[in-house]
Amino acid sequence: MKKVIKFTSWVGLRNLERPEPSYITDKRELPKLHRAACSGYDETLRKLLSRCSSIKVCALFPKKFSHVRRTPLHLACISGCPGVVALLIQFNCDLNARDKERTTALIRAVQSLNRGCAGILLEHGANPNLEDGGQNTALHYAILEESVSIATQLLRHHANIEAINKSNLTPFLLAVKENKKEMVRFLIENGANVHAVDNVQRSALILAVFHDSPDIVKLLLQEGVSPYSQDSRGWSAEQYAYSNGFEQ
Repeated sequence: MKKVIKFTSWVGLRNLERPEPSYITDKRELPKLHRAACSGYDETLRKLLSRCSSIKVCALFPKKFSHVRRTPLHLACISGCPGVVALLIQFNCDLNARDKERTTALIRAVQSLNRGCAGILLEHGANPNLEDGGQNTALHYAILEESVSIATQLLRHHANIEAINKSNLTPFLLAVKENKKEMVRFLIENGANVHAVDNVQRSALILAVFHDSPDIVKLLLQEGVSPYSQDSRGWSAEQYAYSNGFEQ
């Protein structure tokens, strides 16, 4: 019993591992260039861009907005303005610029489920494998948002299916942990390593058992994931199943 209580306290912070997006400040306070990009004003933006240097096109918010520090491209992707994204690319914006959270415009597009913006960025060479401050990639967020279409786009442009975040979670392990059955199946079909483990040696099966995902448990067993592999505490998925009251 003590071992079960100890385990429960150990994983009690598990929800903090979930990568969370954050969004934009009050549009009225933005500089003109950023406001036009955020609002999708293509013609206004074109006029502003024609007067700007490439440095300003790539500029982060001024210091008074240091809590977000995003480029016009970040804002266009958050707001879902593919026309603005294409226009900014014409004016040589930095596709891989990061905001204060080390997040790229591509990750912002994925977080906001703006597939058109994500597609334009990828077609023009945006790097799908850059990590944010939590070491999550665009693919981690596509899995979290349950977007098969965006995840497919990313994989077509060579996103690393085995990328790991700070908790050593691959997109596959994240899908299991968050009980995203469709995404688990999608990643298996695309060759994800079903035997990956997190930073405390928890297998996908252990995560599925702990997070009460019986359908995913069945799927993982069908894929040959061992119920006997142990985590860093010496417990197996089978032991966790018994302690949680799972029936055979």
